[in-house]
Amino acid sequence: MKALLPLSPLLAAAAILLAGNGLQGTLITLRAGQEGFDASLIGLMGTGYYGGFLLSCLFTTRLIRAVGHIRVFAGLAAIAASVSLTMVLWIEPLSWILLRFLAGYCFAGLFMVIDSWLNAAVSNEARARTLSVYRLLDLAAVTGSQFLLPVFGAEGFAIFAVMAILTTLSLVPVSLMDRSSPALPEESRFSIKAVWDISPLACIGCITIGLTNSTFRLMGPLYASEIGFDTAGIATFMSAGIIGGAVLQLPLGWLSDRLDRRWVLLIATLGAAGSGFLLSWAGGSSHVMALTGIFLFGAFALPLYSLSAAHANDRAKSGQFVLIAAGLSFFFSIGAMAGPPIAAGVLKLFGPDFFFTYTSLIHLAFVGATLWRMAARGTPDMKAKKRYATLLRTSPFMYKLAHQRSAARTEKKHH
Repeated sequence: MKALLPLSPLLAAAAILLAGNGLQGTLITLRAGQEGFDASLIGLMGTGYYGGFLLSCLFTTRLIRAVGHIRVFAGLAAIAASVSLTMVLWIEPLSWILLRFLAGYCFAGLFMVIDSWLNAAVSNEARARTLSVYRLLDLAAVTGSQFLLPVFGAEGFAIFAVMAILTTLSLVPVSLMDRSSPALPEESRFSIKAVWDISPLACIGCITIGLTNSTFRLMGPLYASEIGFDTAGIATFMSAGIIGGAVLQLPLGWLSDRLDRRWVLLIATLGAAGSGFLLSWAGGSSHVMALTGIFLFGAFALPLYSLSAAHANDRAKSGQFVLIAAGLSFFFSIGAMAGPPIAAGVLKLFGPDFFFTYTSLIHLAFVGATLWRMAARGTPDMKAKKRYATLLRTSPFMYKLAHQRSAARTEKKHH
């Protein structure tokens, strides 16, 4: 994709940053267990992270408005690297909760800069594909960084130094980019209402993703353990879901760049709901069915964020991309903070068979919301119609079908 070439440094920075963040998320849980921290305190570290994530959505837009994207990225990356080193120097549960809160604040701001920069640099016709590539890098970087754990071990100083190095190195590609920079936000104040007015569907979608995808990443290992997977099997189970997400990222993005994105969102959400019901029905009876189900779940559920973000940014003005990035992260954080405790309660009360029934019910609610917004908005806007016209030109079958329908309508009018 030619549109991605100018963005290669930014995507490289994102991959390095995501590797460091993904490594930190896994390492903190493992090291906290080794240090003998209580399970409830380890859970609060996750809550603290998303609490900082949410707070950053409220205030980082003002920083970007004041000093620009590159300076905010540099400042937050430096703080995030310092947090990684401070954790190994100050090993104590309450301090780690505070440091994870600070890490959440920094990483939310960093992702906000990257998301808004990407969306400002691409056209609507290539938006979903670009965001899909970004999500593919996310999945690859987070998965690849996990292999650093057995190399360096969770104990000692070295692995924390590696995290700090990765976060610091993400500054290099951003610093060496050309002098072009996205337009500054139109407003310095964050407004939930403004984001909702731009795209209610994307806001609801991000809450849904927080309730389901974050729950899968945090509670998925526990579910796999409950249905009989050993340690290696748990890793395989989680990897199958992530690989599934990688498989359909680009195809769904390509399709949504050519059709009304709401239809693609609807298809993907129905697929996620169906695969969740498959896991509830047969996941506990067979490891093969469990791996098949989680592969399908990842394939349909993990692309939902890039599809929702593309839909919202289609409707944004040139100065609103930071607002959109902050708003969608805010709504995601709400779902991500609520999802794991709800899912933990579901597992405790109803057992593992009901775990993915919970995610399917959430996805079905989003299907209803999508149909509601499609009825409220009516027919696709002109940009969506142009994407449809592009599909007709590039697909002989679709062109022939459209031509036949047009001829049939003309003949009906004459009669």
